[in-house]
Amino acid sequence: MNRRRCAAAAITLVCALGLLTVPVQAMAAPLPDVPPTAPGASAPLSPAYPLPPSSPLPLSASDQKLEKVREQIETLYRKAGAATDAYNLAQEQTKKQSGEIVKLAKAIVDGQARIAELKDRAGAQAREQYRNGGLPPGAQLVLSDDPQLFLDGINKVRQSQQANKTVLAELKRTQEDLETYTQDASSHWQKLETNRVKQAKAKKKINAQIAAAEKLESQLEKKERARLRQLEREAASRAQSAWLATRPQPAQGIENVGGGATPAGRAAVAFATAQIGKPYVWGATGPGSYDCSGLTSKAWAAAGRPIPRTSQEQWRLLPRIDIQDMRPGDLIIYHADASHVGMYVGDGSIVHSPRPGRNVTLAGAGSMKILGVVRPDK
Repeated sequence: MNRRRCAAAAITLVCALGLLTVPVQAMAAPLPDVPPTAPGASAPLSPAYPLPPSSPLPLSASDQKLEKVREQIETLYRKAGAATDAYNLAQEQTKKQSGEIVKLAKAIVDGQARIAELKDRAGAQAREQYRNGGLPPGAQLVLSDDPQLFLDGINKVRQSQQANKTVLAELKRTQEDLETYTQDASSHWQKLETNRVKQAKAKKKINAQIAAAEKLESQLEKKERARLRQLEREAASRAQSAWLATRPQPAQGIENVGGGATPAGRAAVAFATAQIGKPYVWGATGPGSYDCSGLTSKAWAAAGRPIPRTSQEQWRLLPRIDIQDMRPGDLIIYHADASHVGMYVGDGSIVHSPRPGRNVTLAGAGSMKILGVVRPDK
């Protein structure tokens, strides 16, 4: 009996030791919706990403349905973002064309006034010649027997001829310029109308995509909408963790928020993070609301470095750098169509204006598909 008890105790001890040696996987906490400390405060901004999560558990049937809805909503908002970029670009081009038309209109008015003045001068010269019997001023002196008067007459005739040539040449040049201005104005009007049509189409598309996304979400119950937000955070967390895994020494090599930035970069980061909590509104550039590129363009304008208005133009025109070399203030461009942009603030985070229904916030820099990085102050 004692032997049996000893054996049972030994087995129990072995099992307990076995359980203690099984590795425990830590589950990632969801990303909290807590605004960071404002720039200049003593406490640092909190990282916008959680620790790398363990492998996700299989989704329940209800979660699978919600995940499909989440993907549909995300796709609709991405399409709306691309349309917003098209709208913003058309709006910028419309402003430019309008400005050019104003300049051309002034040039046309000035040209018309100059032509009228030159015609008056040419008319006065013609009338003077008519009064002198068709001869230019001084021509009569050429006929004089007095040598000095003859020479004076020759000089006056030459001066008169040169004045006539100068007036006629300037008149011709001004008329040609006026014709060019008129043609340019017509061309700019056509471009202006084209851009207005583009704006109208983009606006219609934006409203349609947003309405479709809002309709999908409105059909969910309150509990389902809360779970949808959770799935959204979990998807962003997985993407961020996967991105961090590709970076060299992510636990030690990620600088503090704002660290390593240039003075202009720090000013841009300070402006952008000060907007945290303000709502996304497509086409908005502040001060009460922003779309994604409205936030980044205004932040860099506040830092004294104006940049293109749209994320696609920022990607096209600003100097590109390797993602491993980015520093706070750099802009990360997202998605294959460059339809979204966020500002890198360090510590693996960006500040961005996500989409309709969301506010300016911190997020993991790798929580969306990165297209590349550009540097406004390179």
